[in-house]
Amino acid sequence: MSYPPSPLSVSSCHDRIDLYLIKRGLPLSRSRIQKLIEEEQIQVNGRPIKPSYRVRKGDQIDFSIPGPKPLELVPEDIPLEVLFEDEQLLVINKAAGMVVHPAPGHRSGTLVHALLYHCKNMSGIGGRERPGIVHRLDKETSGVMVVAKTDLAHQLLSKQFKQHSIERTYLAVVCGVFPKKLGQVVLPIGRDRVDRKKISARTTKPREATTHFVVKEKFRMATLLLVYPQTGRTHQIRVHMAHLGHPIVGDKSYGGKAARSFEMEIGRQMLHAETLGFTHPTRGDRMVFSSLPPADMLDLLDRLRLRET
Repeated sequence: MSYPPSPLSVSSCHDRIDLYLIKRGLPLSRSRIQKLIEEEQIQVNGRPIKPSYRVRKGDQIDFSIPGPKPLELVPEDIPLEVLFEDEQLLVINKAAGMVVHPAPGHRSGTLVHALLYHCKNMSGIGGRERPGIVHRLDKETSGVMVVAKTDLAHQLLSKQFKQHSIERTYLAVVCGVFPKKLGQVVLPIGRDRVDRKKISARTTKPREATTHFVVKEKFRMATLLLVYPQTGRTHQIRVHMAHLGHPIVGDKSYGGKAARSFEMEIGRQMLHAETLGFTHPTRGDRMVFSSLPPADMLDLLDRLRLRET
């Protein structure tokens, strides 16, 4: 962890301690910091404090951040829609609602658990808790993903993602009507300074992010876009669309008032990874895979079209 060693001396400030530590660069969410305070892992002047404590000049903050507990990954017989498989890799159509890898609140039922059942010999590839995972899709995002089955495939596929040579096309239903037929967003993003669970342009560590889009179909209250992310930052498409004032329909985190006031009932964010193209890591040939949008997105599009008649 790149953070000043404990204790930390306060020069001048009257912020709540959780906000103060975030401003000083502690890479934790406010809720996580508050939990550590309740567990007395963070103390001021050698004494336990309340999460509402406001730091003062001269305070000495001592903290002890426990390392992550290793997860015990048990293979689970979860159905996977396999689009392609050979000895090096696996291409799947991820269902909306499936979490890619274990995380707090999602200790089972993830894509990783399903992969360990489907592929018997990949437990060490790509790390102990994310075996085979080269890239990921958000829980509510459906669509095409590639998974590495060997260390070589993981290394060479990861290199393609890093070099931005992967071909990716998303379908996104966004709020409102776009005035232009195509466009792009160039907006560096990173972990939000205050809300560590979100990504935004309001960050201390901005990373280059570019998204291209083309209008595929317009409706009275929404637009269907083909989206081509040039870079692959976390939540990039969702943040960029919200930045344009056209958040993705159903996006509870970045949708704001526009998504909340959308007239039709939506169960998730309407984002689908339609196409994924890459170079096979050992054969060297170009491979492109596509999947149709899931039933809930098709149903929304049908309802939007009915309103046009």
